[in-house]
Amino acid sequence: MVDTPAFKVALSQSLDWVTAAKEIEDQLMPLPTLKPGNAWLAFIYATDNFGAGLSSLLTYLKPKTDIAHWVGSIGTGICSGRVEIFGRAGVTVMVAQFPENTFNVIPTIKSDVDEIPEAKRKWSDIAMPSFGIVHGDPLNSNIPQLIENLSTDIENLTLEVPGFLVGGLSASSGKQLQIAQTVTQGGLSGVLFTPEVEVATGLSQGCTPVGETHKITEIENGVVMSLDGRPALDVFKEDVGELLARNLARANGYIHAAFPISGSDMGDYVVRSLMAIDPKHGWLAIAGEPKTGEQVMFVRRDPKSAEEDLIRMAASVKRRLPSEPKGGIYFSCIGRGPALFGRDGAEVAILSRVLGDFPLVGFFGNGEISNNRLYGYTGVLCLFV
Repeated sequence: MVDTPAFKVALSQSLDWVTAAKEIEDQLMPLPTLKPGNAWLAFIYATDNFGAGLSSLLTYLKPKTDIAHWVGSIGTGICSGRVEIFGRAGVTVMVAQFPENTFNVIPTIKSDVDEIPEAKRKWSDIAMPSFGIVHGDPLNSNIPQLIENLSTDIENLTLEVPGFLVGGLSASSGKQLQIAQTVTQGGLSGVLFTPEVEVATGLSQGCTPVGETHKITEIENGVVMSLDGRPALDVFKEDVGELLARNLARANGYIHAAFPISGSDMGDYVVRSLMAIDPKHGWLAIAGEPKTGEQVMFVRRDPKSAEEDLIRMAASVKRRLPSEPKGGIYFSCIGRGPALFGRDGAEVAILSRVLGDFPLVGFFGNGEISNNRLYGYTGVLCLFV
């Protein structure tokens, strides 16, 4: 196991990048002694209020900290320790040291993994990374395929170790920015780790099934006309119950469609929004690109279900930990946070209650990444152990 003794977190809530940079510097410095053969890696997350000053802040911090390797993203919210910040400026940095040959920052790729520079691909061929933390631009339609392809690209066929990615998509009212050594946008970027860096991950769906799984038997342009050979709305009403069936407007934002993941032994599913209900024809419009023959079920999303599932996930991760976590990153959805729980800090409070206090940073984005898939409405946790 790689010894990762130094995880340190800094947080600034200043809008002015000069003040924020100085506050981050003061909290991080002096850094612990760098062990021979080790290098620093910094994770940085900022709210979209801070987008305009992000590049300047990074330019300031690099020489002041003497840290060359930076990855991160912008979000509508961030978390740092037990704090969640929404609707106001915030930037957080977590630094950690790893043996230098155990990680490599991957610059932005926009359409194909072959865009990764040759030198980094040679490192990958020799080091055989099997895990990565990545950030993506939600405006790039290639992102789901890039996630899948990068995961396949880092599979270790000799050791039969599948490639595993976690991360999230940026969320901003302005530019959808990521950080991969410099501020960037437009694709997928992040950092890959070799198997010597041990992590534990968890996925919290935050939803509860309200009925059985059904087969899509007729669909056109995302509009599901029949399930199991019956009018889709009839099946929907039976699953959600009489109260919601009498007033379908109450299902808006509460009931979603979920597509079970084939081959998953964890009961995983991908959640998609119900875009519209057509009572006249008995049809349902579902976000994404559902297809004839796919399995789908309906789930409810409410604070109680989300809290229970986050507690379950955190407890499951804790049982797998060989020791206390040295540091962690949490990726959550902009549809969660205060939009779901009604207050800031709910999710990090649960993580702290179950797992204890440890250095933690993260952000709330437009989609969450776990394994080789892009999710929505989820919470993804990565712990370094």
